[in-house]
Amino acid sequence: MGNLLKVLTCTDLEQEPNFFLDFENAQPTDAEREVWEKVDLVLKDARGILDELQAYKGAGQEIREAIQNPNDDALQKAAWAAVVPLVGKLKKFYQFSQRLEAALHSLLGALTSETYDNPTQNLEREQALAKQFAEILHFTLRFDELKMTNPAIQNDFSYYRRTLSRMRINNTPTEGENEVNNELANRISLFYADATPMLKTLSDGTTKFVSENKNLPIENTTDCLSTMASVCKVMLETPEYRSRFTSEETVSFCLRVMVGVIILYDYVHPVGAFSKSSKIDMKGCIKVLRDQPPNSVEGLLNALRYTTKHLNDDSTNKTIKSMLQQQ
Repeated sequence: MGNLLKVLTCTDLEQEPNFFLDFENAQPTDAEREVWEKVDLVLKDARGILDELQAYKGAGQEIREAIQNPNDDALQKAAWAAVVPLVGKLKKFYQFSQRLEAALHSLLGALTSETYDNPTQNLEREQALAKQFAEILHFTLRFDELKMTNPAIQNDFSYYRRTLSRMRINNTPTEGENEVNNELANRISLFYADATPMLKTLSDGTTKFVSENKNLPIENTTDCLSTMASVCKVMLETPEYRSRFTSEETVSFCLRVMVGVIILYDYVHPVGAFSKSSKIDMKGCIKVLRDQPPNSVEGLLNALRYTTKHLNDDSTNKTIKSMLQQQ
């Protein structure tokens, strides 16, 4: 089956899905091409978004000087001139999140369809779409890692909104107001207020997909997510699979994807990823993370600790909580 070699297919946890999914080279079939091309347009811009976010320095100095010298018009103008183009970038990131959600819906529509008998077959026959789904998850967790370590983002946007409000009260011309109107500013503010805004977009988008497709059993979506998590775990813990990766970057890619699908599963599944009825081997997934160099996975462990929905439920296995709490 091309680059996706199925070894065995089962749905119970004791005999989890076990096959090699080639995240490096999967190419679309004719049946996948329409969805693949639509999603590819979004993914082509993802790298540039991450580069811009990584390079985002903020206008902290100009803002501090303006606040400390409220009567100095030159410093007020300098701060405003510095902030307006940055807000343009923040608006661009937010708008990209909406495109990403639309791409996710397209992929879920294909990967959860009842064309095949089970989610393993969907992933096997539509491997290029599975790879794109993985790339969206990888982008999402990387975006949120960068955002969480950059307080300038919220500081810049807060200053922009405060200054804009003051300019309106004083009837001051605001050349930059066209960047973000009030309604859009509210939505952008809510987006960045979340610790992991891109992950929240995907979680909400997946939940919305399930609610909008009432004729599609929820298990089609949750089983797709749990199968992807299991495949990533098995590839990472099985030497003969892991040795097929041509780059160490594929290991970190696979780890991010595994964590991303666990979080989505936890939001979409009625009782989440940590319950006894979960189809994800959480102990096994956490062990795989723990087996990596600590500094390379702390952000992913934190994502499981702080951005999942059901970890702190009474029904969560105490061993799983303990494994995640270990430093």
